[in-house]
Amino acid sequence: MTPTEPASQPRPVPPAGEEPRPAPEVRPASIGDAALLARLNDFVHSVHARNRPDVFRSGAAHAELVPIFETHLAREDVRAFVAHLAGRPVGYALAVIADRPGDALVRPRTFVILEHLAVDPRAARTGVATALVEAVRTAGRREGCSSLLTDVWDFNADARAFYEAAGFTPMRHILEQPI
Repeated sequence: MTPTEPASQPRPVPPAGEEPRPAPEVRPASIGDAALLARLNDFVHSVHARNRPDVFRSGAAHAELVPIFETHLAREDVRAFVAHLAGRPVGYALAVIADRPGDALVRPRTFVILEHLAVDPRAARTGVATALVEAVRTAGRREGCSSLLTDVWDFNADARAFYEAAGFTPMRHILEQPI
């Protein structure tokens, strides 16, 4: 993985009478962060397992997840980041740089795919997810990517609202029908 600089975000201005919140700090993840990412993954995986038990296994599978994250973090095309708030790890993003050659139907293009975004619910609305997405955008720009893609489960209204507020727009729809 190519190291990148931490994303810097402007400090949020608190409403009158409130203490200023610390700004999230984002750093590149390394193979040594595999166990941390496996733990942070619980925040998003539990939402998925609760809403789509037909697809997602319930319960933590840390022993199985750590080597999966180690493999991802060792790949040259993966960019991953960990967010800290007040010195505590509270989220991560994992993205893949995709370089697609053109063919008779499509133009060649390079883009970044945000595959994982997980934030501790206690850190919601603190700028953590925004800072992580910006770190992925910055990494993608450095790699010459023309766009940032992600997908979101339809049941996850909070995630859909976040991505829309972050400037994502629908590109295509994946439809499902049980058979």
